[in-house]
Amino acid sequence: MLVTIRPAPGGIGGVIAAPPSKSMAHRAVLCAALAVGRSHITHLEFSKDISATLSAAAQLCAAVDTGADDATVQGLGHFLPLTAPVDCCESGSTLRFLIPIASLTGQPVTFTGRGRLMERPQSIYEMLYREQNLRFEQFPAGLTVEGALTPGDYRLAGNVSSQFISGLLFALPLLPGDSTLHLIPPVESRSYIDMTRAVQAAFGVHSRWLDETTLLLPGGQQYHPCDYNVEGDYSQAAFPAVLGAVCGGVTITGLAPDTLQGDAAILDILRRCGAVFTRKGDSVTFAKAPLHGVDIDLADCPDLGPVLMVLGLLCKGTTVIRNAERLRLKESDRIAAMEAELRACGGVLESDGGTITVHGCAERLHAPAAPLHGHNDHRVVMSLAVLAAAAGLPLTVDDAEAIQKSWPGFFADAAPLGVEVQKETSD
Repeated sequence: MLVTIRPAPGGIGGVIAAPPSKSMAHRAVLCAALAVGRSHITHLEFSKDISATLSAAAQLCAAVDTGADDATVQGLGHFLPLTAPVDCCESGSTLRFLIPIASLTGQPVTFTGRGRLMERPQSIYEMLYREQNLRFEQFPAGLTVEGALTPGDYRLAGNVSSQFISGLLFALPLLPGDSTLHLIPPVESRSYIDMTRAVQAAFGVHSRWLDETTLLLPGGQQYHPCDYNVEGDYSQAAFPAVLGAVCGGVTITGLAPDTLQGDAAILDILRRCGAVFTRKGDSVTFAKAPLHGVDIDLADCPDLGPVLMVLGLLCKGTTVIRNAERLRLKESDRIAAMEAELRACGGVLESDGGTITVHGCAERLHAPAAPLHGHNDHRVVMSLAVLAAAAGLPLTVDDAEAIQKSWPGFFADAAPLGVEVQKETSD
């Protein structure tokens, strides 16, 4: 889908609700599926990623009934016989959360995916499976696992995706003995680990930190059904937040002040850049203010990377974004993708491994003659939309349908803020 995005003649300003947290929704759905009994999960957005997790839960161990913005998950207390591969679509969370859970099923489980999903590294799990003489076969179209993980001591790098750690957190407490996760420092994305633990606790499964790098997972536990309301998503709210910081007049609702989400760091980052905003309950309102570049550490909030690259162009001075290596292993190489598209608009930036340096150059930005590429990446598309609206540039972007992965209503929800989106017809 090709769209042209521009600010409305009246300018930017208005109210937007943060969509439900995709990260928390994944976790709640899986906990509910592993429970015995009925759970009701409210405030859901049926993005492609969440739909993939719901479908996988229904295929493996639950009966799922969805409403307009909620789902009833009836955990069956046993695993169903599989007659087809589990399709994770393009969701890294779905795949990595389910691989350890699949070891509990007593049958071979094949996972498939689309886009770059099966190119994304799974070596952490492969090593653990091979250490226990379990089957782990990865091939271009998917991967197959078979065999039960055993309770005990697990050692894995703390600077890999927290999705591997969360996957083990889901499965190991259901084993008959205790397990310990020893995370080799540095431990990054700790907030995502604690988010998993908090959602598990709501469903009656507990773990605890023995020290800064060691997690104890008591065995013999059981998930219990509960009613769970998904809070608003700070990683998605980052897009209107950057827009509000640059233009002013934007209010975002649905942002819990006491969240565990690591991407809540967006507010501190914007504050350090000079943004002016006020919080009232779960609402944050931005006023227009001059912004300047800062040094940003992405270790605990990698999903913020693309929109922060846009922010850097619109700040005075230089913005340095560090510990961004994992951006290269997402739906696209997000560093290379954003560099290419922002340079096409006159942006000045460069990268060295996982360090990105962005030079403020708002006055030299322009709309390119050719359409920009969305790289089939939802965060790239939404970041370019923020650039168009904040910089006052009419930008035409392809692959705009990629927003379905995480925030299907993004364009419609942004319209009240003065973000115009026009679908283009292809010749």
